[in-house]
Amino acid sequence: MEYKHFSHPHNLVIHRVYELSQQVNCFGCNSSCDNTTAAVHACHQCNFFLHDHCANAGRYVKHPSHKPHPLILLPYPTYAGGSFICNACGLAGKSFSYCCTLCEFDLHVGCAFMPMSVTHVTHQHKLSLFYGVPVVPRRGSNMDLEYCHICRKVLEGRHWAYCCQGCDFNVHTACATTEVVPGLYQDDSPDCGATEGQGTAADGGGGGGNVVEVELTEEDLIRLYNIKLQMQLAEQLAQSMASLSTHGG
Repeated sequence: MEYKHFSHPHNLVIHRVYELSQQVNCFGCNSSCDNTTAAVHACHQCNFFLHDHCANAGRYVKHPSHKPHPLILLPYPTYAGGSFICNACGLAGKSFSYCCTLCEFDLHVGCAFMPMSVTHVTHQHKLSLFYGVPVVPRRGSNMDLEYCHICRKVLEGRHWAYCCQGCDFNVHTACATTEVVPGLYQDDSPDCGATEGQGTAADGGGGGGNVVEVELTEEDLIRLYNIKLQMQLAEQLAQSMASLSTHGG
């Protein structure tokens, strides 16, 4: 069966990974397609592949971590550097992203659909998703730093984390979800709501919640995408003018 995906000019054919007889990477999330039973959408002419969950990701979502505006799924970054920094995990990306064109807010596809809560063998309680971790002052030389209780590396307060507040147990999202199957992140059950927390994602508090689809017309998508391009052109023009001014002086 063939179908057309907005991110690629040619039709894609659905396969199972084992049918490809080769190791391939997903263009959407830039990770390997290593589950032999999973579906992969392929353009063999271009060596282009998508995980099933990346191929079926919604074109736009209203995410609780960024309430003012919907996030639009972009096939590639439109920033001058050709990459984006994910507001959830802090890592760079060069493929699909959910982006707010007005606020330059970006999420990896996988980060956008993180589960509201997870369990992990290293802790006895359920861990809830928070859009930032308040730094708790501690005794010692590193009192302004928070550390992941799994990998023991620094946990940036501005990035998302899974936390058990009662135990002051905080971990990176990647450390907590190593056994979570990508594409099964969204929980549509009626009783799922945001985890209560102090503040908002911007100031280090607030909890996770469902990703909610919003109604946008094709004209809305085009308008938001054009705003993003105009902002990018203005940024490039400003950089060019600054460069000319520096060399001219």
